[in-house]
Order: sequence, then structure tokens, then C-alpha cells
Amino acid sequence: MTNGQILVAPSILSADFANMAKAVKDIEEWGGDWIHCDVMDGHYVPNLTFGMPMIKALRARTDMVLDVHLMIEKPEKYVEEFVKCGADYLTFHPEASENAEGVLDTVRSLGIKCGLAFNPDVDIKKYEKLFDKCDLITVMSVFAGYGGQKFIEASYERVEYIKGYILKNGLTAKIEVDGGVNTDNIEKLRALGVDVVVAGSAVFKSPTPAKTIAALQGVSKIE
Repeated sequence: MTNGQILVAPSILSADFANMAKAVKDIEEWGGDWIHCDVMDGHYVPNLTFGMPMIKALRARTDMVLDVHLMIEKPEKYVEEFVKCGADYLTFHPEASENAEGVLDTVRSLGIKCGLAFNPDVDIKKYEKLFDKCDLITVMSVFAGYGGQKFIEASYERVEYIKGYILKNGLTAKIEVDGGVNTDNIEKLRALGVDVVVAGSAVFKSPTPAKTIAALQGVSKIE
């Protein structure tokens, strides 16, 4: 992004599940850039959230970018269906796949953006050879599977490493940070060159969500 502006992807997981249509409208009115959708299977992560029907339903309600994060085992079994349901970006955890490179190739062949997501305990260097196939690289700054966790400070170094690799190799992938992002840590993330942040509690529990999103984006001062 230019001028230090960051894209903000409010996580629909933090919204009221009984009124997702309103949540989508709210995100639009608040000035969010993307809608982040956390798909959990109860296997790769303990929690179970939603799947393809929810993505399809959200797609029918909005033209906003749907940033779909698959926290599931063997994503290769499902990515084509998620694309058909309307995902714009599809990220998954490489260690959960039997063929991460093949999944990236499949998603790209279907005409949408794709990428990898890394839990804090996963060795990023093991998968860096796949970065040239990624449109988005997600650094999990908490462990996938639960909302409301505290930001893990070591995430800054992981972002810095990925940014350096992208620049060194002339790649175009965006860096996304997911977990515990708020107005206390956004400036450091901005300085490191992060392109997208996922914000759940910070937005949906804010008394002024629009102001919070604007502050995270960098289009207004943090109050």
C-alpha cells in the first residue's frame, strides 16, 4: 500500500452469527476493505465454525473482497468448492496439506488469489520456495482457532523476514497479519510494511468501529 495505508479485513467470526447480513452491511458502512472469513473444521483446529454455505451466503450479500482463511485438514479436498462459492482470496496452512504447491496451483488455475497462512510455531523457511505462487502470506500473530488472543510479539520478526524475502526476490505477495491486531500495535506493523490486517474484537467490540477501522488503515489519527 502507498502512504502507509493498510487494508483492514474485519473478521466475520466476531460478528453476531444470528445476523450475518447486518454484519456485512456494517463492515461496508464502517469502511472496511475486505471481509475475513475463518473456516475451521474441528480437526486442524479444535473449534468448528462454518463452511461453504456461509461463504456462498455472504457472496450473495456483498461485492466486497471475501478473504477466506481455511483452518482445515487436507484443503485440497475443498478449495474448488470454496472458489465456486465466491471466495476472492483463499489461504490455507501448508502443513495441513499433503501437497501445498498443488493446492496453490489449483486455486490460481481457477482464477482467484491464493496464499499461505503460518501459525506461530511453523517454520516459515520450510515453505518460502512457494512464496512466488502466493498473492497473500498470512502471519498468524496468535494460534489459529480461537478469537480474542493476545498478540504474540515474535510475530514482528516473522513479518520482517517475509518482507525481506519478498523484496529480495522481487515478489508481489501481500503480507497479512491475523490475530490480536489493534490500535496499540498497528503503527509497528505499518512500519514493517504489512499490507493487510485482520481485526475481529478490535472492530466489533469497539464503541466506534468506523473510527477504529480508519485508525488501523492509517487514514485518521489514533485516538
